[in-house]
Amino acid sequence: MKKIRTHVEDWFKDIPDSEAKQEIQEEITQNLEEKVYDLVRSGKSEEDAVNKAIVEFGDISDIKLELGAKNGKPASSRRQFGLHLGFSLWGSGLIVALFIFINVYYTPDVIWFVYPTFAVAWWPLVMFYKWLGWR
Repeated sequence: MKKIRTHVEDWFKDIPDSEAKQEIQEEITQNLEEKVYDLVRSGKSEEDAVNKAIVEFGDISDIKLELGAKNGKPASSRRQFGLHLGFSLWGSGLIVALFIFINVYYTPDVIWFVYPTFAVAWWPLVMFYKWLGWR
């Protein structure tokens, strides 16, 4: 099926040529063609079956990253880790505030909130290093 082959080739156009790319491309094409044949046998027209198979296949961004696509994913990955960093900072701040409240309210004579604060501080620290791109 020409339409499926051209669509799969379009998906993989920004990936450098390799044997792994060829194998995955052929496997995806074969799976899509089998899906189309099944849909045609169940009563769909060929064009509807092709469109439905392509839509149901979903996103291949993980496969493209694994094969080394150069389509700007590291920037969005950095943005994603930036969101994780912000979430971890807010979450850690709220948890530490809870510890301070519990410490002041129940045991104002003993300052113990510092100890769990050190444990909670690892969360944003790890997200910061991930955001910087360190492993």
